[in-house]
Amino acid sequence: SAPATIMLMGSHCTRGCRFCSVLTSRTPPPLDPEEPIKTADAVSEMGVDYIVLTMVDRDDLPDGGSKHISSCIKAIKEKSPNMLLEALVGDFNGRNDLIAEVASSGLNVFAHNIECVERITPNVRDRRANYRQTLKVLEHASALKLDSSVMGGQTTLFTKSSIMLGLGEREEEIRQCLRDLRTAGVSAVTLGQYLQPSRTRLKVSRYAHPLEFEMWEKEALAMGFLYCASGPMVRSSYRAGEYYIKNILKKQMADATAAAAAATLASAEPTITSAAVN
Repeated sequence: SAPATIMLMGSHCTRGCRFCSVLTSRTPPPLDPEEPIKTADAVSEMGVDYIVLTMVDRDDLPDGGSKHISSCIKAIKEKSPNMLLEALVGDFNGRNDLIAEVASSGLNVFAHNIECVERITPNVRDRRANYRQTLKVLEHASALKLDSSVMGGQTTLFTKSSIMLGLGEREEEIRQCLRDLRTAGVSAVTLGQYLQPSRTRLKVSRYAHPLEFEMWEKEALAMGFLYCASGPMVRSSYRAGEYYIKNILKKQMADATAAAAAATLASAEPTITSAAVN
């Protein structure tokens, strides 16, 4: 079945990235305490097996909304235990404890977008979102160990990030960005064409040729990414990518379950000693 995407914590973001059309507010409305239950109920009725959760940044909250996001994930998993969950989250101001809280709450895929190459980041993203911090967030999430008994055999997070082209980047800078993501342990990457969402947002600097997107896909896979979706209309929440990642996750879980069963069987077999043979 097709995946579904849900945005959490309201429609107002506390950050003002120049590529994004989401409404900005320094003091967004309070969080809905019923949202975890409402989201879990809605998801259980959708008839899907893969959900992408997205969020607005909430710098007005002491924890950036990490506890709320974690509660939503746990509520979904409690109601739909076989659901595969991907969350496209913010940087939580680089706090490892908040990143771990969300990453260890039952997620299968932890996504956090780097958005663009390092040189143009100050002109593209909000000043509180910087390139090196994004890499540290992804590196921390990639290194976390999961409770395999809870995650169906999955022991490490599948991490994912996205790059937009058409914001003034250079070829070698894109290549270095891919290298940086891979060094941080990122499992999957998407590359897409930036399109100006409104007249007040950044203008498109260029339209990358489809052959360029093909080149980046080949280079990304050669660097060791497990998956890369690269094309003019590709976005960070990309249906074909979610389908492919879903199959990777299911195979990893099946392999882990089979390995655990084999280990249990081996430990249960009687040991034949030399004394017994004599």
